[in-house]
Amino acid sequence: MSASSGREAFPQASAPPPIRWSAPPRQRRPARALAALDRITASVKVTAWLAGFPCTAPAPVTGQPFTIDGKVASVWQHVPETAGPPASAVDLARLLRDLHSRPLPPSPPETLTDPLANVATALKSAPPGAMPRRDRDWLAGQIGELRGKWTELRFSHPPALIHGDAHPGNLIRASRGTVVLGDWDHVAIGPPEWDLAQVHYTSRRLRYPAREDVEGFGTAYGRDIRDWLGLATLVAIREISGLSPYVRNAPAQPFARRELAIRISTLQAGDHFARWNRPGSATPGKP
Repeated sequence: MSASSGREAFPQASAPPPIRWSAPPRQRRPARALAALDRITASVKVTAWLAGFPCTAPAPVTGQPFTIDGKVASVWQHVPETAGPPASAVDLARLLRDLHSRPLPPSPPETLTDPLANVATALKSAPPGAMPRRDRDWLAGQIGELRGKWTELRFSHPPALIHGDAHPGNLIRASRGTVVLGDWDHVAIGPPEWDLAQVHYTSRRLRYPAREDVEGFGTAYGRDIRDWLGLATLVAIREISGLSPYVRNAPAQPFARRELAIRISTLQAGDHFARWNRPGSATPGKP
């Protein structure tokens, strides 16, 4: 989870110029490439506008996000956490129901028109050694095919303000008793179904939330997306779009290289339930 959740501190060497803070403490977000400027700017603006919604909030610092040596950094208010059971898919569903019902902000973020843009860019810029040529060609073909399917989808609800990466790992159980939604890097205007499909993707591939937790998700939201014919397409798009960081990091990080190979091989084999791994997870395997 990113530091905009309020959990991780910004490495001091990459921090913006010193700022004098008053309590409570702030959290500095690790710097990102300059290409992230629009996304980080949108996350700061939207969360500052979401008054009354339990989300991580930017620190009241003039001029952020900052650009430092070709990178982008932002500063966020700290969210103290409390001990207890982790936040659940039901907690997430309630937050999404609230978020999707709100009016659009006066300065809305970009509209989600191509959820595969990031992985397409990562693939195009990946060096030859990032993956075998046959896997590269296969992935390019999948991106093209799924882009076509995306344009054919018929969503049952009008575009709304969406989080873009909505899963329980981006929730914080705050010490004041509320559950807070963090990591707003992918906030956009788009179909609510894009947010709702994420938990079904992560439950199937990454085993969180647990399947029994997913059962209450639709009830808490007020709609069970499993009844919608487009869910399989959105999950397939999520599977491919989620390869972006692994494609980017494969040349330098052994875990990313191994995990990219595992994910592509299971997708090529048509294995819809093979378990995938997150950084720091256990050895590859199936349930």
